[in-house]
Amino acid sequence: MTKTPIGILGAGVIGASWAALFLAAGHRVQVYDVAEGFEDATRRYVEGAWPVLEQLGLRGGDPDAVTFHNDPAAAVAGMGFIQESVPERLPIKHALYTRVEGALDDGAVISSSASGLTLTQMQECWTDPSPLILGHPFNPPHLIPLVELMANDRTAPGALEKAEAIYHGAGKVTIRMEKEIDGHVANRLQAALWREAIHLINQGVASVEDVDKAIWAGPGLRWAAMGPSLIWSLAAGPGGIREYCNRYAPSFHGWWDSLGDPRLDAQTIDQLESGVAEEAAGRDIDTLATERDRLIVAMLKATKPLR
Repeated sequence: MTKTPIGILGAGVIGASWAALFLAAGHRVQVYDVAEGFEDATRRYVEGAWPVLEQLGLRGGDPDAVTFHNDPAAAVAGMGFIQESVPERLPIKHALYTRVEGALDDGAVISSSASGLTLTQMQECWTDPSPLILGHPFNPPHLIPLVELMANDRTAPGALEKAEAIYHGAGKVTIRMEKEIDGHVANRLQAALWREAIHLINQGVASVEDVDKAIWAGPGLRWAAMGPSLIWSLAAGPGGIREYCNRYAPSFHGWWDSLGDPRLDAQTIDQLESGVAEEAAGRDIDTLATERDRLIVAMLKATKPLR
């Protein structure tokens, strides 16, 4: 079966990661960017990601099934699906949409990787915004399965479903947002957790390294298997989540009332920088990224039979 050809608008870290994933999943890809040398940079990224993608079972693609374009209209021509990942500034996105709207094929869907902008904001410049949806990934998209999807009453019928099928075919896990909110879903969840992590560090409760360790060696392992509500429903036995809430509501209310409200001021940033340097223990950013990716791949392979 012929796979839908895919356009990539923006070949930074996110766009290049998307390109690697879709190529590995067997799609033909056309990439647009304005940066000098983006073709070589994208090819290097795909080459580096390819062994990992093969480990995850994506072995039917061709890393050379890609063309590169300096004109965004040329990059979307003939493409049934487009993943847009240009910088997160409305004037930049609006200017790009204006250039590609007339070049889209009938029935094409364009999905934005925007992490903070809302779909309504991004639709403002369109004559007909029906092809546009939100398709926000987690970095790096070729490894982290999550994509947050959103359509609204101005979106073409079936556009969300078409995008969802393409994402699922590339091994992604999708959620649907039923209402717009700044930061979408997962960013807000991790922002809430990091806020309390910083509060604990600022209050001297634990070091940066030990707060990080409290996550990856504790609830992070459980959350890699199941979300918190389902995990906690198991903690009360046959009574499930209702029994858990009845049993522990007073404790949670007390913890929630005492949560901190820190800010990323100069002192906090200095403390975080010092703590991260100690935790890194001399490992450079490339070494840490490689270690992160190795662990993510191992966890994905271990949990795949459960999904």
